[in-house]
Formats: sequence, structure tokens, C-alpha cells
Amino acid sequence: MQPHSLAAAALLAGLAATLPAHSQTVPASGTSVKAPAVRKSAQASPADPTGLNTQPSPAVAEKVEPRADDPSVQERRNAELLYEVLLGEMTAGSGDPGSAYSLMLDAARKTGDERLYRRAAEIALQARAGDAALAAATAWKQAKPTSREANRYVLQILLALNRVEATADPLAREIALSPAATRAALYMALPPLYGRVTDKKAAQAVVEAALAPDLRDGAPTDTAVAAWVTAGRMRLAAGDTAGTLDAARRAQAIDPTAEGPAILALELMDPKQPLAEPIVQRYLASGKPLPELRLGYARALMDAQRNAEATRELQTLTVEQPRFAEGWLLRGAQEAQDEQYAAAEQSIKTYLDLAQGTVAPNRPAEAEARGLDQAYLVMAQIAEKRGDTAAANGWLDRVQGTQALVSAQARRASLLARQGRLAEGQQLIRQLPQRTPADARMKLMAEVQLLRDHGRQAEAYDLLQQAQKQAPTDNDLLYDLAMSAEKLGRFDDMERMLRELVARQPDYHHAYNALGYSLAERNQRLPEARDLIKKALEFAPNDPFINDSLGWVEFRLGNRAEAIRVLEAAFKQRPDAEIAAHLGEVLWADGQRDRARAIWKEGLLLNRTNDTLQQTLQRLKVRL
Repeated sequence: MQPHSLAAAALLAGLAATLPAHSQTVPASGTSVKAPAVRKSAQASPADPTGLNTQPSPAVAEKVEPRADDPSVQERRNAELLYEVLLGEMTAGSGDPGSAYSLMLDAARKTGDERLYRRAAEIALQARAGDAALAAATAWKQAKPTSREANRYVLQILLALNRVEATADPLAREIALSPAATRAALYMALPPLYGRVTDKKAAQAVVEAALAPDLRDGAPTDTAVAAWVTAGRMRLAAGDTAGTLDAARRAQAIDPTAEGPAILALELMDPKQPLAEPIVQRYLASGKPLPELRLGYARALMDAQRNAEATRELQTLTVEQPRFAEGWLLRGAQEAQDEQYAAAEQSIKTYLDLAQGTVAPNRPAEAEARGLDQAYLVMAQIAEKRGDTAAANGWLDRVQGTQALVSAQARRASLLARQGRLAEGQQLIRQLPQRTPADARMKLMAEVQLLRDHGRQAEAYDLLQQAQKQAPTDNDLLYDLAMSAEKLGRFDDMERMLRELVARQPDYHHAYNALGYSLAERNQRLPEARDLIKKALEFAPNDPFINDSLGWVEFRLGNRAEAIRVLEAAFKQRPDAEIAAHLGEVLWADGQRDRARAIWKEGLLLNRTNDTLQQTLQRLKVRL
């Protein structure tokens, strides 16, 4: 049986069960009416004295014609109605949705049955006839004014047709028909419902007008918070970040423990929106925050290169929620990035103890698998740093996810290169499957990094140049190519590419910083270098590495006190071997040699193999 036949059978069965039975009729008044008497024998008449004529006279015929409430009439009407519905379903199945729609809507109007109105609308929607679907849903709503489902159909079809302003009435009615206990949940469902419309500002206006009663002072707390968060999401979709921030603040003022305002503020967190972060911080300090929210805050801090603060948040999270596996995973990954390998190993082992072989509630199994793969990669990185090749390969053998396999193979390739088998490592990366352009890009960058890490800068440059020719509009590729040109001393090529990049994308702050730092490092055009770095800071004011560049150029300009101030702040924000190299050199030049040695020692603890730090110590002939 075809799917439409199954639907037809179910619809007909349900309809037949609700139609009046043929044995009785019930008029609109609800009172019973007796069936007309049936003649028991023929009667003689002047026209037919024998009484044998079977054709009644007109007068007699009028008397015996079935009445409207005769059971036989109702039975015939029921049969006709069922036939009309069946014919509609058959017509829909045979590829004539127009006729099917007309038959189903006619049957719906005759019976007032909501199932038939719904089916008429569905037939029109399947045929992509939006106006016809709207007509059926509107007729349904008019026939059943209290039907919430009919109203929802009208609302959803109007949104599908992108008639945003017309949704004001059905939206207001949907809110009015919803129970008070579920209204907050309804509000939170509105942003995704309006998510596909093109006029986001019109959608914002319609939704906020519908929410107006719960946006006023004195509204119930739960609905008021939900209303303000919903208004914030609609404003965010419309590009009104200031209004979004205002909505989040208002929602939090009503209930500081509500997570909705904090989630909204977390999405706004950016150096250009400094007022968003305090909303998140107030929520985290208000009681028992969701661990997922503190984890999200830590991720945002890491994205902003505020690693020390991110580490503190992750430490707090793992103390507050010691059985929250994801907290240990991110903490271990951050510790490994900061080259705190002993601490990272302990954190990852704790994660594996909690997560391995289990699926957390409400967390998909594939997410658990990705987490395990990430943990195995971190453990492989730690083993590699310790020189334990066998252990590193053992961890890599456990990786299963498609995306993680690229990272795993890149790490195996690095292990081979350390053994003098670089070509084998390259081949290992090249053999990886690539089903999408993203796969090809990951493979390319893995091979480029392998070549860079092992001093093959010219080969890395050639590989990037070939890729950039195939994707000339890829800004990230152009940036990587410029950085490779700098490593080869091709400074004119580097500058040309970086200037082309900022002409294409004026907010590409990495390009401003790279060019400014390169000029400062070569002690050339220092005022211009400072201007370029400050331009980068306009887009990323809290980036410790850009501030490191600024401190270095201030030193080159002879502004030692300012250089020390900037570099100390950058090192405090992000303890890093390269920043330690610069700060130590400025302190050394300023006569603060003991402090310089202490900073350099700390830098060596962070990363003993850092090129900038090692070159600085050799150039200044400092032994630690």
C-alpha cells in the first residue's frame, strides 16, 4: 500500500467513525425526529379504482418523498462524503493536487471536521501552493475559532510565505490561547520560528508587539524573563546589538539566576561589546550556574587569548562540578597548549575516567566520540613531547573520527619526521581521503605545518603558492603564504600580499599586526609599524600577541617605560616564551638584569625550544 493510501485509510476510518449512524438522525436543534410512516398497502382512488397502479399520483408522491432527516437521506449523504474524501485522496495520489485540494476542502466545509481542513492544507503545501494552503487554514480557523492548531497552521503558512506583518494577529492569538504555564516555553520558540523570514526588523517589531504585556513592569517573573530574552534574540537577528544587550540586562535584573540572559550575553561577548561580559559574570556568581555556561565562558576567554583567565574558570568549573567530563577535557587541552604537560595529563586522564564507555545525558554519542578523540590527541601530544614515540602512536591508534584522523596522521607524520623520515610523513598525510574542499584544506595545512616544523620553509612556500593559485580569493591562504614569504626573507612579497589582504578585508587584524611587527623587528619605518599595530588593536584590543608587538615597537622607538608596561601586561595575560623573550630584552636594556633573567627562565619553562627566546639569549650572550 502506498503512503497516501495509508493516510487515506486512516482518515476515512476516523471520519466514518464520527459521521452520524444511518439508524437515526439528529437535527441541529438536538431533538429527535420520527421517520415518516411507510404505506402498508395501496389505496384505491378515482383514477385507479383497483388500487393496483404502482405509480402514485403527484399528491401522493409529495407525501411519501423522503424528508431531509430521513435516515436513508443521511446514509446517502455520508456515503457521498466518504466517496468525496476517498476520491480526493486518490486524486492526490495520481498527481492532480488541485482537484484533490478542492474535494478535501469541500468535504471539510460540509462537515466542519478539522482533520479534513488539515488534509486540504497539507495537499496544498505538498504541491507548493502556498496561497491555497493559507486559504484552507484560514477557512479552518474561521470554522473553528477556538482551535489552536488551526491558528498555528495560519501562522506557520504566513511565515513560510514571508508575510511577516500578517502574522501579528495569529501570533497574538497563539499567545492568548496558550496556557500560562507554557507561555515562557512558547516565547523561547519564537526566534527560531521567525528565523527564516527575510525582513528581520519587521519580525522583531511583530514579536515585540505580541510580547508587550510581559515586557511591562509587574509581569510574572518567568514569562517576563522569557519575553525579554526572546526580544533580545529577535533584536540580535535584526542586527541591533545595543538593543540585544539592553534586553539581556533587563531580563537579568528580573532574575539574576536565569541562564537565558547570560547565554544571550555570552553570544555578544566581544572586545567591541565590553558590557556583555559583566552579565555573564553576574550569572556565574549568582548561585549554582549551569556547567555548560561556565564552559562556554571559558571558551570565549580562550578565543580572546585570555588564557590565564580561561584557566581560572576551568579550575573553578572542575572544582564546582568534578564529574562534569567536558570541563576536564577543555582544561587538559588548555594546559597542554600552555605546555603544562604534567597537569594536562592528569586532567585528560580524569576526563577519560569519567567519559570513556559512557554517554552523558542529553549528549549525543557522536559528541562523546569527538571528545574522546580530542583527549587521545592531547595524550599523544604529551607523549611526543616526552620523546615516547611508542606511547604517542598508541594513543593515535585509538582515534576514530574522520576529522580527528587528519590531526592524528599529522602527529604521526611529525613522529616520522623526527626520525628522519619526513617524506614518509608527507605521504602519510597525502594518503588521507578527502571528500570535501574542507578535507583538502586540512590536509594541505597539515603538510605545510609539517614542513615548517622541520625547517623546510621553501617547500612549504611552494605548496602554499600552488594552493593559493587554485583558490585566489581565500584570504587565510594568502595570509599563510605571506608568513611563509617572511620566513624566506622575501619581505617585499610579504608586504605586497598583506596589503592586498587588508584591501580585500579591512578588518583582517592579523595582517596589520604581522606587517607592523615585521617592520619593527627589522627596525624599519617604525612610526608606520606602530600605526599598523594600533590598527590591529582596534579590532582585537585584548590580544596579548598584538600587545606584544606594540611593546616591541615602543622599545624600538626608544620608549622603554611604555614598552615595559605593555609587555608586562601582555605576559601577565598570556605567559608565553616569545613575549618573555621581548620583555626580558627590554628589561635587560633598561638595566633590570635580575628581572630579565627571571622572566627568561620562566619563558624557558614555558617553551625551551622557542626560536625567538633562544636567539635572544644567544645574541645577548646570556647564560641561565
